[in-house]
Amino acid sequence: MTQRITTVQEMKDIVRALKKEQKQIGFVPTMGALHDGHLTMVKTSLKKNDITVVSVFVNPLQFGPNEDFDAYPRDIESDQEKLDALGTDYVFYPSVEEMYPKPLALSVKVNRMAEVLEGAKRPGHFDGVVTVVNKLFNIIRPDFAYFGKKDAQQLAIIERMVAEFNHSIEIIGVDTIREADGLAKSSRNVYLTVQERQEAVHLYQSLIKAQKRYDAGERNSAVLINVINEHLTKNTSGSVEDIAIYSYPELVEQPQITGQIFISLAVKFSKARLIDNIIIKGDNHD
Repeated sequence: MTQRITTVQEMKDIVRALKKEQKQIGFVPTMGALHDGHLTMVKTSLKKNDITVVSVFVNPLQFGPNEDFDAYPRDIESDQEKLDALGTDYVFYPSVEEMYPKPLALSVKVNRMAEVLEGAKRPGHFDGVVTVVNKLFNIIRPDFAYFGKKDAQQLAIIERMVAEFNHSIEIIGVDTIREADGLAKSSRNVYLTVQERQEAVHLYQSLIKAQKRYDAGERNSAVLINVINEHLTKNTSGSVEDIAIYSYPELVEQPQITGQIFISLAVKFSKARLIDNIIIKGDNHD
């Protein structure tokens, strides 16, 4: 059974003992409401490491004033059952007071990489992400940490943070896990109405359409963005909030495409804002 740890000190003590035994630790940070995307990362870690730790912590620092912190789905018992079934070693489940016993006197700030895409829409969001991930890395001291490619901007920022702060951790990006009809699995999908759920398949379909145009030789971003926008406008009732094409992992906007890119989009339905993306390796990559 997965051991549930709720205090920073106990988690650090366990890690210290594991390190003495030279155990290799894999770590999957989550905000809970675990779905197949999370569980795929956990399975990947279990295969590769002696010990796998999953954190479940809804981090208030990464939610803006009008965002869904209080409404964010929380079900630790269901999460624990899923982790038990996989044979996960530890779930780290601290309270907000445990992680932030005092107001923070210091802050970690993400600069240019957080000023585009999701970061532009959610000021301070990625500062909150890197703050909590730094704390979790220092508590759990993993050898490998697993992040989903669905949040491609977050993955790029975490990789950069690890490089710049000299964490001795290898970041593993795990492919987006999708429903049978292509919708990216997300904890926020539960907020979709029946009609919106049917329409949501078109997010991925619009990206595939753009990739086909890219594969046929199109390198003008405006053309590809228009392909996506037309498809979404025609096939969904949601509001198209963002479609963008950026270099990856540098996160520099690409009016004319060269090298590896990712195409991202965000669509706001009545109660859920869904994001999706695809990474295209580009002409200079194998």
